[in-house]
Amino acid sequence: MDPVRAAFAAECARLTEVVTDLTDADLDRPTDCPPWTVQELIAHVRTGVGRLTDMLAAPAPPRAEVDAAGYFGRAKFTAQVDADRIAGGRRAALQVHRAALAAELDRAWRATDAAVAAAAPDRVVRTRHGDAMRLTEFLRTRVVEVGVHGLDLAAALDRPPWLTTGAAEVIVDLLTGGHPTPAALGWDRITVIRKTTGRAALTAPERAAIDAAGFRWLAFGR
Repeated sequence: MDPVRAAFAAECARLTEVVTDLTDADLDRPTDCPPWTVQELIAHVRTGVGRLTDMLAAPAPPRAEVDAAGYFGRAKFTAQVDADRIAGGRRAALQVHRAALAAELDRAWRATDAAVAAAAPDRVVRTRHGDAMRLTEFLRTRVVEVGVHGLDLAAALDRPPWLTTGAAEVIVDLLTGGHPTPAALGWDRITVIRKTTGRAALTAPERAAIDAAGFRWLAFGR
């Protein structure tokens, strides 16, 4: 199995296990992705991991125009797009009964995985934003979706992060462009993700080490 597809499947399966055991009180907790509750954030992730099914059922664009890094451009995080994303997550939460949330998440990611498995390796898809991308590149963005929001959910639930090794590798490679993190920072993969996505603040010594090394990363909104 392709490493990106394997990371997607493993991370989705792990999240599904977590969601299965959540109580009503857990689902009502606020998250650091306001105004979403845990339930609304899970619903947003479920929508995100299921997008490829319809994309692969649509006609393929003639060629890829952006990669995963290009996908996370500023156009994805304008005020209007963010407002639509927030509203969509809230609507999605209302459409699925709480007791069925884990089952719907499981169904969505498994349908995507099956569609990816049946597609040609060089398949090109078109995103809802109009980007033409290679299938594997868009799947990388789905690993980011489920993995990074998994960190948000773990924080909201006061649980240790459950990020899988494969997903962490895919996300860090995308965020850093494949460049090593300066050794002076002493960051593990989860810290790299938290720091570079703004989920943990940079300290003054970290900023100095980053500036000294000329270390840069992919910037995108939550």
